[in-house]
Amino acid sequence: MNNLPHFSDKSWKFRSTLPGDEQVRVLSGELDVSPLVVRLLWTRGLRSTTEMDLFLSPRIRDLAHPDQWHGLTNAAKTISQALASGQKPVVWGDYDVDGITGTALLLLFFRARGIFSEHYIPSRQTEGYGLNCSGIEALASRDIKLLITVDCGISHIKEVVRAKELGMTVVISDHHLPGPELPPADAIMNPKIGECPCSTLAGVGVAFFLAAVLNRMLPGEHLDMRQFLDLVALGTIADIVELTGQNRILAKNGLTVLKDGLRPGIFALKEVCGYKPSAVLDEDRVGFGLAPRINAAGRLGKAETALRLLLTEDLNEARELAKELDGFNVERRGIGREIQDEALRMALEQQGRFGLVLHAPHWHEGVIGIIASKVAETHYRPTIILTDDESGALKGSGRSIPEFSLYDGLQACEHLLLGFGGHSQAAGLRLHKENLDLFRDAFNAVVARKLNNTPPKPTLILDAPLSFGEIDYDLLKELELLAPFGADNPKPLFISPQVVVRKRKPVGVDHVFLDLRDEIAGVTMRAKAWNQAKALPQSITGKSVYLAYTPKFNEFNGVTSIELALQDWSLQG
Repeated sequence: MNNLPHFSDKSWKFRSTLPGDEQVRVLSGELDVSPLVVRLLWTRGLRSTTEMDLFLSPRIRDLAHPDQWHGLTNAAKTISQALASGQKPVVWGDYDVDGITGTALLLLFFRARGIFSEHYIPSRQTEGYGLNCSGIEALASRDIKLLITVDCGISHIKEVVRAKELGMTVVISDHHLPGPELPPADAIMNPKIGECPCSTLAGVGVAFFLAAVLNRMLPGEHLDMRQFLDLVALGTIADIVELTGQNRILAKNGLTVLKDGLRPGIFALKEVCGYKPSAVLDEDRVGFGLAPRINAAGRLGKAETALRLLLTEDLNEARELAKELDGFNVERRGIGREIQDEALRMALEQQGRFGLVLHAPHWHEGVIGIIASKVAETHYRPTIILTDDESGALKGSGRSIPEFSLYDGLQACEHLLLGFGGHSQAAGLRLHKENLDLFRDAFNAVVARKLNNTPPKPTLILDAPLSFGEIDYDLLKELELLAPFGADNPKPLFISPQVVVRKRKPVGVDHVFLDLRDEIAGVTMRAKAWNQAKALPQSITGKSVYLAYTPKFNEFNGVTSIELALQDWSLQG
């Protein structure tokens, strides 16, 4: 199907050209998978049998050798030598899922190797992200001499200078983009510096590789590092990094460890999410179940509770802590709903702008990142949400769209900021209140230039045509081979032939079920459209439409069926 149906709100296009039939037949035979799976692998940039096989069956032994990671061996050696000289270690982490899982990983590793270690996670509300001098000075006063960061540190130059003045050995393990100047640490492991097999590792992934190399350097019996992969999968999926290459190996193998639920904290967290103890955890259950409860603790200034959950060896304690996290998540959602409605109304007043900068002094800083995501998605604009901090300055969180690097945009406005850091699609920042209007205009101008003064239009990327007659249980089991899905490996999205809406059934206030008939295949299937009831009124019944959809398993009351997750649609003609 070369001419895709037109849809006014989004552009539809295929991910890439598809391979020839003969090429598909050969690859399909060599891999023992269906031609459709070969086509999906092809659209994800994989061209050889070897590449496709590694993607379908990523093994721990396929992880890159330590020597391939710039700075990794030196960082592990620096820690090993410091420990050998009797220096007391502290792991300085962050309060999001990535930072908490990475901190827990190193603490559990040290515990298993018989090394006493401490930790420091700053308060989001009173200290903010990353290193700070007062915390470093407090640690130094207790004779802490070895400072190891997780998911932070690469932009904290003056803080590392202070730690060195106090006689500390400093090892930075981080994955955020570095600035023009690096901190004067004794060692730095950051996959965005130098040659590395995967520049998009999450912070917990960096911590895992660091512990794995250190495991070989320290005296005594070596640990089986696979025991920590549940934490790696949890932090990696939550941080929304690209789930390809090294990240895919870590996440896919880690999900298997998560399923077993051997760690009391994970077992208890699965319980409060309503999952069975041995339930398979896919990226959705991690991203929408486990991760938000851990994140909620950090957003509300209770990151220590989440860390204790991952560290405890007592199931009863874990259950109590998991209940607390569940309560934090309920509280966080309540706070977020009101702010979200207010921010969306405010965004309507800036409809003519290319970059949105929204501010209210009373917004809770623990949820502004979530709100930024919602506004950016709704209005398809790079969005920054700002609130007042305790010092009288403004603190913000931003989210972007694929066409614009938020980090580059903030760098262009650096003269107006007190500080910033992050990634292409997510970042944090601080600025003086009096600079708000100047920053709002400067940011809008930077985004407008990048977008050539043309309002961006969201694009829906499709993988291949798929009729209802081709959908069965065997196909869906094969599609699961491509999981876990996420950034750079999205769930397969197909375009249907022309189908007829036979029935519409509202579910709640915002959702709708559709019964759809593929007349050529002679098959009727049910589709779910979440939060789209207004866009799919009763008048859609009887109309012919094209669908952009993903087929999936649905389990209800112990019965498994096939349904369609509807992403978009276009009326015939």
